[in-house]
Amino acid sequence: MIFQQLFDQETWTFTYFIADPVSREAVIIDPVNSHLDDYMELLSEHGTKLKYSLETHVHADHITAGGLLRQRTGAQTGVGAFCGAESADHQIQGGDVFRFGNDEQINIIATPGHTPGSISFLWRDKVFTGDALFIDGCGRTDFQGGDPGALYDSITQKLFTLPDDTLVYPGHDYNGRRVSNIAQERGRNPRIAGKSRDEFIETMNSLELPPPRLINQSVPANRRCGLTEDEWQEAVEPPAGMPDGPAAQCGASDLPPAAAPQSLVGQAKAAITEISVNEAKRLIADSNPTIVDVREPSEYEAGALPNAILVPRGVLEFKIGGIPDLSDPTKPVLVYCLTGGRASLAAQTMQLLGYSNVVSLAGGYQAWNKA
Repeated sequence: MIFQQLFDQETWTFTYFIADPVSREAVIIDPVNSHLDDYMELLSEHGTKLKYSLETHVHADHITAGGLLRQRTGAQTGVGAFCGAESADHQIQGGDVFRFGNDEQINIIATPGHTPGSISFLWRDKVFTGDALFIDGCGRTDFQGGDPGALYDSITQKLFTLPDDTLVYPGHDYNGRRVSNIAQERGRNPRIAGKSRDEFIETMNSLELPPPRLINQSVPANRRCGLTEDEWQEAVEPPAGMPDGPAAQCGASDLPPAAAPQSLVGQAKAAITEISVNEAKRLIADSNPTIVDVREPSEYEAGALPNAILVPRGVLEFKIGGIPDLSDPTKPVLVYCLTGGRASLAAQTMQLLGYSNVVSLAGGYQAWNKA
């Protein structure tokens, strides 16, 4: 097997390349967009074809190359199901298995805590832990839905139960180290070794770190697999008459039947309540709902519903907790976008976050204007 650990000096990010020299199938974990040409050269050098581009989580410090690799190579992208990255081909959950090459497999371990959707990848004797577990450290938990208690459980109950000699390959290192193992981290990691759950939570809550420098750019972009706003809109709101949702753009129809995802927009619409423009007007008149526009700022500035709050879909989970008008999860909420795709996804997300009275505007802003 071919295995290489790559490093981005700008963001201290590790990327991992795995390939089977017989079948020539390859996998990349946590690619960085500024190294796209390097990855293409690596694939060419080994005569391999990229099958999967996988992410340990939605990153806050760099923009992924996943979407670009999909465009260049036809590879399928995969991101944790609770990351809000709806344009990914695979919404990954713990227990999933990715098969490639000559009977090779990558097993998925759900390791939430740094973010709700963080996952680790176990391949042979190697575990790729992203920001869940570092060498002598761990990822922070003070933004993007982080939870120190969940991270403690992920590390102690999942990662630390792996065999002692399992090699730990982290998502970052800031001190020139490249690999550790489970026994070493269990025994001497200063963040967690010998600490109770309460002690770990207290430590994590007292770090007072500055926010990642690129968080406002990286998180929205990575929820689009690194795609631009226009590419993302095409994925979830295709032209009339075309299949809706990222499955159409991602080439999901080419996947084996067991792996092919349904349209995520279609799934969302089946799980939420959509209302017509007339029904929306009655709701506004009778119930004074909070109106949430999940489009991008440029769309909002060109025209919006009266009194609408702008919360772009790419940062919804990240921003929602700080919006006073959304502090009461029982208050009526009307969500809309341009034609209804992003709003359906946003409404489904809000339901998962505990909002019990949220509806989506069928046809979106276009339908509102037409009416």
